[in-house]
Amino acid sequence: MASDISPKAEISPKAKIGNNCKIFPFVYIEDDVEIGDNCIIFPFVSICDGSRIGNNNKIHQGSVIAALPQDFNFRGAKSYVQIGDNNVIRENVVVNRGTQRDGVTKIGNRNFLLEGTHISHDTVVGTNCVFGYGTKIAGDCEIGNGVIFSSGAIQNAKTRAGDLSMIQAGSAFSYDVPPYVIAGGSPMAYGGPNTTMMNYAGINEKVQKHIANAYRLLFHGKTSVFDVINQIKDQVPDSPEIQNIIRFLESTQCGIMCK
Repeated sequence: MASDISPKAEISPKAKIGNNCKIFPFVYIEDDVEIGDNCIIFPFVSICDGSRIGNNNKIHQGSVIAALPQDFNFRGAKSYVQIGDNNVIRENVVVNRGTQRDGVTKIGNRNFLLEGTHISHDTVVGTNCVFGYGTKIAGDCEIGNGVIFSSGAIQNAKTRAGDLSMIQAGSAFSYDVPPYVIAGGSPMAYGGPNTTMMNYAGINEKVQKHIANAYRLLFHGKTSVFDVINQIKDQVPDSPEIQNIIRFLESTQCGIMCK
């Protein structure tokens, strides 16, 4: 089915628009843009060069996709934003494209970006994440699957938020937040396992207890992260979730919150 494109939208003839899309008046789409099928683009959205947008996405008023990076290292290189399928991008969201040549800012599938969210250059977002009102994600960050940011959260550059973690409202962090935890406050502190999301993800009660034990070793112990990793390996029964925690701790570059 052909797309329904308003004659009042300004769309480059070089842009590639999929089937059955609805594009409202006053949408602006540049040359090097690819949009999949069944997308809805509401009025006053700007979709800039380097945008690669999948299927079944809704992008609401005032959002800007593939805005130029807000990075002093940017020198005009050709770079991209990749957005998967079934995402909802609400009003006034900004997603910057990568900084270096062929750099990519990635957003996976089934994410919900509420009003005023900003995803900066070269950040990678997984699937099923929620970004609350006014959430700000700096450049070069990594966000796992099923991560929830409450309103007004700030993630500083080059940090990570692990799978199924939850960042409480008004929190800012400059260290990695491990998987399966609730974190918040100033400074950022461990608020316990994120049982709600683990239940939703189908992680059984026994494994949830093992995860809680691993985090007792990490956040209540007096040893280094290196020693905690060995303690988890020795003392906590193995599972894919425990391996995920171990890999996360082993690969930290910025350090772990409160450690």
